[in-house]
Amino acid sequence: MDKSTANNQHSVPGPIGVFDSGYGGLTILNQIRELLPQYDYIYLGDNARAPYGTRSFDIVYRFTLEAVRYLFDQGCHLVILACNTASAKALRTIQQNDLPLIDPDRRVLGVIRPTVEKVGEISRNGNIGIVGTPGTIRSGSYELEIAKLHPTFHTYTQACPMWVPLVENREASSPGADYFVKQEVDRLMAKEPAIDTIILG
Repeated sequence: MDKSTANNQHSVPGPIGVFDSGYGGLTILNQIRELLPQYDYIYLGDNARAPYGTRSFDIVYRFTLEAVRYLFDQGCHLVILACNTASAKALRTIQQNDLPLIDPDRRVLGVIRPTVEKVGEISRNGNIGIVGTPGTIRSGSYELEIAKLHPTFHTYTQACPMWVPLVENREASSPGADYFVKQEVDRLMAKEPAIDTIILG
């Protein structure tokens, strides 16, 4: 392949890659496709190693980088981490350390910052609840972004270890799931009854 052909192939927009540790990111993919139907997409769900929420930073980073490299190999120039845990534990390291070495023209984006930007438009009193995997909650990523973008807001968190297994086992619509969701939301609201916006992290 000559240099001009290689450069031309690199400039042709490839599919957009969407990565999650399981099925949950399909909801994000569906919304992106509605907004941007003109693009092709590749979805990668790492069901074999889910859930990510209880794994260490190093493991989540390694698994996420493997997924990003795979999607780049499939021709994606943009990869969206639809996984909150991957966004919290791996995104910054991949953006700062790995992308400059792999290909500085490619992009990896997460879901945390866009969510936090939107919260500023929604909340009326600045009391924000955050529910998520234990890993996402331990990372403090949402609190850090909220503090940067909305310094007067107050955040309250609740880890929800049962939620991902319910989704991955296709039990999210079962009566049993309602019990676990209500239990964790009640615990969150007990910390601050004035919470008016909850982030599903």
